[in-house]
Amino acid sequence: MKLTLLQTDILPANVSANLSAALSLITSAPSSALYVLPEMFATGFIEKPLPADADTGILVTQWMVDTAMSLRTHIAGSVLVSHGGRFFNRFTVAHPDGSLTVSDKRHLFSMGGEAQSYNAGAQRVVVNIEGVRFLILVCYDLRFPVWSRAQSADYDAIIYVANWPASRMLQWDTLLRARAIENQAYVVGVNRIGQAGHIPYSGHSAVYDPWGADLARCPDNEVAALTVDVSAERAAEVRRKFPALADADEFSLA
Repeated sequence: MKLTLLQTDILPANVSANLSAALSLITSAPSSALYVLPEMFATGFIEKPLPADADTGILVTQWMVDTAMSLRTHIAGSVLVSHGGRFFNRFTVAHPDGSLTVSDKRHLFSMGGEAQSYNAGAQRVVVNIEGVRFLILVCYDLRFPVWSRAQSADYDAIIYVANWPASRMLQWDTLLRARAIENQAYVVGVNRIGQAGHIPYSGHSAVYDPWGADLARCPDNEVAALTVDVSAERAAEVRRKFPALADADEFSLA
């Protein structure tokens, strides 16, 4: 299946401009089964959400649904949402039939105050798109290999969407590759560019194959749409040739 990474700049407090830019990038890219936008692609990361931000989350989610249905494709990215008075950083996949698959960010960046404003997700979610099974995770989740770990080869690829700062690109690049190698799965990392306050972002959006080799990479510090082919059969072939997962430790997640 074809997958397109959308490495975007996110303008602060300008949802309409961000959505317009995302749509332009999608429609100018090759036709794909799935388009992946960064973490909080419509707003930039919101440290201390307010009730009005929940309304924005509804608007952005509806835009994703409308776009997926109109283009007969799948649109993915992270959105700030509110449920029962609590805020979540929610990985959202909008499907062409109007349905949604969602997964709330599990690991909250306490050093940046995220844990004081958001609630952590409790469920690990795998979504099947055209026969490829994707584990869907958000930013800081990348640092925690247990949550990402393939269990009984239950996925073929991992997608991480992020606002990962330029100062920590070495860790981003290294951990994405490590997750691919240890899980014998494709790993897709979609990050933003631009500036948020005093923090610069340089992108480094990339795809690694199930051996951990570079499959494709967006240019640094540029808005870009990058289309790649991923295959469930390819991941299965790697696992057959080198069945390391058969020797993995058994564990359960609380």
